[in-house]
Amino acid sequence: MTLISVGVLAYSSWLLEFVLSTGLSPVDTPVWRLTVGGQPYREVFRIAQVVAGTAFVLSGPPLVRLAPVHWTARLTAASVALLGVLVLAEAIFPGNAGVLLVTNLAFVLGTGSLLLWWPSGWRAFAATGLVLIVLTWVGVLVLDSPGVGHFGGLLSRIQMIVRVVLLAAGGCYVIRAPGTMSVSARVRALRARP
Repeated sequence: MTLISVGVLAYSSWLLEFVLSTGLSPVDTPVWRLTVGGQPYREVFRIAQVVAGTAFVLSGPPLVRLAPVHWTARLTAASVALLGVLVLAEAIFPGNAGVLLVTNLAFVLGTGSLLLWWPSGWRAFAATGLVLIVLTWVGVLVLDSPGVGHFGGLLSRIQMIVRVVLLAAGGCYVIRAPGTMSVSARVRALRARP
């Protein structure tokens, strides 16, 4: 859970744009433009992407161990690790359309996989998140296209908020899921053995 927490916190680094003077409009400029060449503080945002990506990649194996033994749960854990690789790729190739596309697809895959194994209440939460991810993604594609240029930034920030909430909720679910034990509970159980 610590790695997911670090990843979520670093993945939320775009919020620093409200403290740092980036000169970019949060309403009209998508989040990914914070890292492209010529932008002030781009290195800050790229370093945060490296931290987030590394944390998500490293959280993959523990998530596989904590998640229920189903291929769908393992697909979710693999999607988090894949997201980490793609966030690292975004840091290396800022603004690359192919990386951005695959990142969105990976997030849709991971969120969709939650629908296959979460219980009904959690599943409704994941379904709502999936709908919001897809709608904001399409909205950003339309509104950030040449000639339109308005509100694409706002939708990309809504998308980032939904992503962060889904990642945090997923981490909480795996820790609290029936049949999973926290690391401290496992240590106590091992110590209690004769």
